[in-house]
Amino acid sequence: MNDSGLQKAVLDELQWEPSVNAAHIGVAANDGIVTLSGDVSSYPEKQAAARTAGRVHGVKGVADEVKVRYPYEMDDTGIAQQAIQALSWDVEVPLNNVTVKVESGWVTLIGTVDWYFQRNAAEADVRKLKGVIGVTNNIGIKQPIVLASDVRAKLKAAFERKADIDESKITVTVEGGKVTLTGQVDTWAQDGLAVDTAWSAPGVTQVEDRLNIG
Repeated sequence: MNDSGLQKAVLDELQWEPSVNAAHIGVAANDGIVTLSGDVSSYPEKQAAARTAGRVHGVKGVADEVKVRYPYEMDDTGIAQQAIQALSWDVEVPLNNVTVKVESGWVTLIGTVDWYFQRNAAEADVRKLKGVIGVTNNIGIKQPIVLASDVRAKLKAAFERKADIDESKITVTVEGGKVTLTGQVDTWAQDGLAVDTAWSAPGVTQVEDRLNIG
C-alpha cells in the first residue's frame, strides 16, 4: 500500500472507531510510519487513536503527536487525589507500593511491584481520570532469581501458543531480567502482542523490542 492509500485507510479506521472523534485528528503516512496530529478531549481518546491507527494493515509504526485539551481546568492537587483514590480501589495494584506525582496535568507513577500487569493496572487507573494529559510510568518490577534458559524456554513456548505469531521468526535473548526480541512480525499489532507476551514471563523486568515489521 502506498502512502496515500495508507493515510486514507487510517482515516477511515479512525472514523469507524466510536471512541475517537476523527474530525479533530490529522493523519500523515510515510513509508509505513503514520503520524497523528490534532487535538482530543481526553487522554484515553488519545491512546485509542494511536491503537486504532496501529491495527490498520500496512502500518509499521505510529508517531503520536495528538494533544489533549480539556474544556475545563483542574488543579494538580485534585488530579493527585483522584489518582490516589483510584489506585487504592484497584485490587491489582499492591497497597502502598505506588506513589503519585502530578505536574501541570502530567502524572508520574513511582514505586515497585511484582508483575508487569500490576504496573499496567496502575497506569490504566490514572490515565482515564479527568484532567490527566499524560502519564509517565516509572514503576519498577522486582527481579526474582530465575535462569535465563528457563525464561527463554517459557517465552518460546508462549509464542508457539499464539495463533497470530510465527514463533520461528522471533529470536529471544535473555540477560538477567532483560529480554530482547529480534526477528520479524507481519504487523504492528503482532509486534505489540509479542512484547506483551515477553512481559508476562516470570522474572522479566525489561523488554527491548528490536522486531522488524512487514
